[in-house]
Amino acid sequence: MMQAAWNSLNAFFGPVALTLMVGLLLALGWVQVNALFLVWLERKVAGHIQLRIGPKEVGPFGLLQTVVDGVKLLAKELITPSAVSWPLFVLSPVLVFAPVLVAFVVIPFGEEFQIRDLNVGVMLVFAFGGLGVLAILMGGWASNNKYALLGAIRSVAQNVAYEIPLLLSAMAVVLMAGSLSFQKIVEAQAGVWFVFYQPVAALLYLVGATAETNRAPFDIPEAESELVAGFHTEYSGMRFALFFLAEYSNMFIVASVATALFFGGWRGPFLPGPWWFLLKVYLLIFGVIWVRWTFPRLRFDQLMNFSWKYLIPIGVANLVVTAVVLKFTR
Repeated sequence: MMQAAWNSLNAFFGPVALTLMVGLLLALGWVQVNALFLVWLERKVAGHIQLRIGPKEVGPFGLLQTVVDGVKLLAKELITPSAVSWPLFVLSPVLVFAPVLVAFVVIPFGEEFQIRDLNVGVMLVFAFGGLGVLAILMGGWASNNKYALLGAIRSVAQNVAYEIPLLLSAMAVVLMAGSLSFQKIVEAQAGVWFVFYQPVAALLYLVGATAETNRAPFDIPEAESELVAGFHTEYSGMRFALFFLAEYSNMFIVASVATALFFGGWRGPFLPGPWWFLLKVYLLIFGVIWVRWTFPRLRFDQLMNFSWKYLIPIGVANLVVTAVVLKFTR
């Protein structure tokens, strides 16, 4: 019966469209479970780093705490201030979440575990990643709140500054692999991971990715001590939750891209490919969480100078050196 239903849907939608639909539905479910786990993990890691307990009362080891938080957010009233630009105000939390689902299409969880292997997969992820910043700008501007607007403007400036070293680091790997396909990049690391050939690019990527996801010490668009809550000051309930669902989902996306570009993707001994991929991803996410609860927030001028004066020149130099070495060794 299940096979007959699948064949009927396949005939109606076509194999490619049906695969995309099923894959995106699975990705939507995974995003929610992943966010619940990462919120719990962040609280536990923060508790250990700062000598606090963290959640422990709701469920074993506090595992159900984030589930209860989600129910609480669902029950909260959606307050809309009278002076907001209503269409943009409502659309912003939805638009900030859209690039996450697009990125899941090309993430290579395993040799056979990928929705679509596109020959421009790397470009697709970076292209749609900019929509998240546009959504934050929309939300801050539409809120008719000076703190929210200032946070949104900061987000755009930060994204422009840190997107460049992020792209430069990825391009160094693309030059080595000779392809923009994630699967081909992973296959090119059959012998040695690219992190050993491109340690500078890997470091640039991890720093840029932390800034792109607005994580401390780069959480300038939120900056609770300066801007109340930054770009999402006027959002409540599930609108507020969507912004942070997107943040934790973007953490998973940038860690997945880093795994595919620098850490061999799904390759590894003994375990199946998807298990290796997820293990590497969550180790990188653990590192991002560790950094958040260890270092203080940068000032905005420090953050911008760090990218324009240091990361971008280093990224350009690394890309030029990579191109020259490949020219004379191939």
